[in-house]
Amino acid sequence: MRIESVTLREIHMPLVMRFETSFGATTERRILLVEVKADGVSGWGECVAGEAPYYSPETVETAWLILREFLWPEVRAKGFGAASEVSDMLAHTRGHNMAKAGLESAIWDAEAKQKNMPLWKLLGGTRQEIPCGVSIGIQPTAEQLLTNVEKELAAGYQRIKIKIKPGRDVKLVEAVRKRWPQIRLMADANSAYTLEDMAVLKQLDPFALMMIEQPLGWDDIYSHVKLQKQLETPICLDECIHEYHHAVAAIEMGACRIINMKMGRVGGHAVVRQIHDLCKKNGVPMWCGGMLESGIGRAHNIALSTLENFTLPGDVTASKRYWAEDIVEPEVEVTPKGTIKVPTSAGIGYEPKLQRIEKLTVRKEVLA
Repeated sequence: MRIESVTLREIHMPLVMRFETSFGATTERRILLVEVKADGVSGWGECVAGEAPYYSPETVETAWLILREFLWPEVRAKGFGAASEVSDMLAHTRGHNMAKAGLESAIWDAEAKQKNMPLWKLLGGTRQEIPCGVSIGIQPTAEQLLTNVEKELAAGYQRIKIKIKPGRDVKLVEAVRKRWPQIRLMADANSAYTLEDMAVLKQLDPFALMMIEQPLGWDDIYSHVKLQKQLETPICLDECIHEYHHAVAAIEMGACRIINMKMGRVGGHAVVRQIHDLCKKNGVPMWCGGMLESGIGRAHNIALSTLENFTLPGDVTASKRYWAEDIVEPEVEVTPKGTIKVPTSAGIGYEPKLQRIEKLTVRKEVLA
C-alpha cells in the first residue's frame, strides 16, 4: 500500500440531548474525520479527541497539529504491506494515540476495501451480531434517571451503564437496582474518586453491579490495585490503559478484572488486537467503550466488537441516540433484542454521506 493523500475535516454535530459525566457536560461534538486515499481507494477514520483535555490530554486542536506535522510525514510516499504495520511506523511520535488511531483506522478501512472484504473480517472478528449496552449521563434527579433507564430497556439494550460522581452515586445506583433487580447494571466514575472515598465505593457492593468503571485517577493503576482488593465488585479500567504494557501491568498487579477497550485511547486497531489477545489469554473479558462518535467511528467500534474476547455488551448504540441525522448510510440501528447486525459490505460497511459531511465541515485540509 502507498498513501497518496490524507484529508482532515472538522465537523460540528449537536447531540440530541445533553450528555454529562463527572468531568463536564457536552451538547455539541467537534469531530475530526480522517480520509485516506491509498492506491485509488478512500478509507475513513475518526479521531475521538474531545473539545477539551478532560478525558485525555488530547484535543481536536492537538490532534490536527500532530496529524499534519508529525504523523503524515511518517507515512507520506512510503510503501508498506498492510495496515497492521502502520502502528509501528507511527511509534516514533510518543503518545497522541487518538491522532494515531484516526489515521491508522482509515488505512485499515482502505485495505479492507482494496481486498473487497468487511473490516471486521480483516481484523479477525468472529461474530456477525454484537450485543449492545447503553451509557446514561448524570441526570438532575433520580426520577429522570429512572425514566431514561426505562426508555433504554424498552429499546432492547442489554446492559445499562450510569455515570456517577461524588454526591451523585450510591442513592442513584440504589434507585435503579431497586426498580430493576435483575438487569445488567454498571457504574462509571470517569476517575472522579480517590482512595479516600473507599467507604463510599464499598457501599456499591450490595447492588450486584457488573463492574465499577475507572473509579480512580486516569493514570493511576497502583491505587486501583489497592481498591480492587477491598471491593467485591469488579473494577473495569478505561482511562488507565493507554498502551499494551499498561494492560500487562493492570492484569498482573490485579488492578482490574475487566477492561474497557477504546481504539482511540490505545492508538488503533493493531494495538487493540494485541491487548485483546493478552486479555483472552488471561481470562479478562473486554467490551467496547464509546466516545460520542459519529457513524464513522461507530462503524469501527462495531468491527472491533466482533473480536472473540469482546464478550460483554459495549457502548455501541444506534445513531439516533445521539444524532438527529448521522453522517453515514445506512445509519446504525439496534435490533429489538439489543444487538447490531454486523455489515457484510467491504470496509467499515457504512457509506459516508459526503454532501452532509461537507455541509457540516468547518475546517478542511488536504495533505498530499
